[in-house]
Amino acid sequence: MQPLAKTFSRLKGEEQEQPEPLASSLCPNFTRVQRLYGFVICLSLGLGMSFGGYVALVTGNIPGFAVLYTFGNLISLFGSMCIVGPMSQIKNMGEKNRRLASLLYICSMISTLLVAFLTGHPILCILLMIVQWCALSWYILSYIPYGRKMVITCLDSFLG
Repeated sequence: MQPLAKTFSRLKGEEQEQPEPLASSLCPNFTRVQRLYGFVICLSLGLGMSFGGYVALVTGNIPGFAVLYTFGNLISLFGSMCIVGPMSQIKNMGEKNRRLASLLYICSMISTLLVAFLTGHPILCILLMIVQWCALSWYILSYIPYGRKMVITCLDSFLG
């Protein structure tokens, strides 16, 4: 009966929100709401940097594009660590159904930076950016029940 009473007191706002141990290694004294703010801030900064990368690409600044786009993705990924904690995030990325997408995502980010700084080849950088986006999308779809299956079914019917 005690857990039920505790749940009702939370719903009524009578109980002070306590930090959750799940993300304690990243933000030990943050409440769930504060971690959510951290996620939104990191996601916004990451998306802003990625957009700045697109602008740099259009202006021909290939190294600037690679840095802004890749670090924008890293900051966005860091946002999810605000919610679940870094160790949980790494564990999730290493799960069997996410391992390939995670590895491809990380390798494509590193490759984008290497290609931009070593060769400056814009077409290859754009291709690696697309690989980053696809790998991240496939990774995110692994969290949605039947998300990957739905996308495969849609693509299969679309492509015929």
